[in-house]
Amino acid sequence: MGTNAERVETGGIPLAVTIRGAETENVHHGHIAVVNAEGTLAAWAGEAEVPTFMRSTAKPVQVLPIISAGVMDIQGLPEAAIAMMTASHRGEPVHVQMLELMLRELGVKEEQLVFDEGLPLDTEARDAYIQAGGKPRKLFHNCAGKHIGLVAACRLEEWPLDTYVELNHPIQQSIRHWIAELTGLAAAELTGGFDGCGLPVYTIPLSRLALLYARLAAPPVSLGEDVRTMLDRITSAMNARPDLVEGTGRLASLLLRNNNCVAKSGAQGVFALGLRKEGLGIIVKMSDGSESAWPVILSDSLQQLASAGLLSLSAADQLSQQIGESFPSSMYNDAGRLIGRRESIVKLQYAQ
Repeated sequence: MGTNAERVETGGIPLAVTIRGAETENVHHGHIAVVNAEGTLAAWAGEAEVPTFMRSTAKPVQVLPIISAGVMDIQGLPEAAIAMMTASHRGEPVHVQMLELMLRELGVKEEQLVFDEGLPLDTEARDAYIQAGGKPRKLFHNCAGKHIGLVAACRLEEWPLDTYVELNHPIQQSIRHWIAELTGLAAAELTGGFDGCGLPVYTIPLSRLALLYARLAAPPVSLGEDVRTMLDRITSAMNARPDLVEGTGRLASLLLRNNNCVAKSGAQGVFALGLRKEGLGIIVKMSDGSESAWPVILSDSLQQLASAGLLSLSAADQLSQQIGESFPSSMYNDAGRLIGRRESIVKLQYAQ
């Protein structure tokens, strides 16, 4: 057990409130870190160094050993397959179609994927699938695209297939290397556990995750031309097919429609955004693992960053408008009555 001070620090500070009627129903605590591609902490709320599990925000980096192994060149896969490998998909028909194409072209068997069978996460897709008599299958796991790519890469590299999720496997060591390279941490410093899909997952300071997304969005020359080319290929695929990266009604897919953005959500309240023109990485981490307050927090944070001169007001307004239209702060009940709203109470601090 940590000290009381450590628990309070990890618990974050109030970032947003949910108001029902005239009363506050919930207070949403968390942390924010904003870092540029050179590694300078530009702004924060709460504790910028709070240890944070990367969860699915790691997926664009986990694709690097797949690209470097030449997986995309085997059968001339469409670039959309890269977006699918970065995905936390919802099991919509467009997702399943791409995953099935990847299985066919790469010669990977669905049973080689380590996780259990399931059903679509998207409610409409799940209902339609069940009504059509569909049965659980592994492709519906939201990480299926990444796993197909990893198995294909292991075949090309002649690495063991049945242990590809183990920490000491060469492909996991490669992922560990890339995370260290992009966050400026030593590989030996990366500790953590295992993610829901079976892969190792690392906990890193929030500011280092922000640095990673700044570098995904605006890879610095110091990374070398080959690395920058791979990163650009991965994030360009995400922008070209945001519908594959997450899906209908997802904040990351909405933001990826804007070519200035590299966005990805992670389980347990982690949301990552990189801005290309500004060379910034922005991470929001909700302490209780929730997602409902992400839109108002991110929109308000963008406006505050614009006021501080870290991005243009027009860019902040454009993104805030996109967020507000798809994720309105007003809340309505099932009877259609306006019953409350969510409000950001973020107060960013800035480096002197």
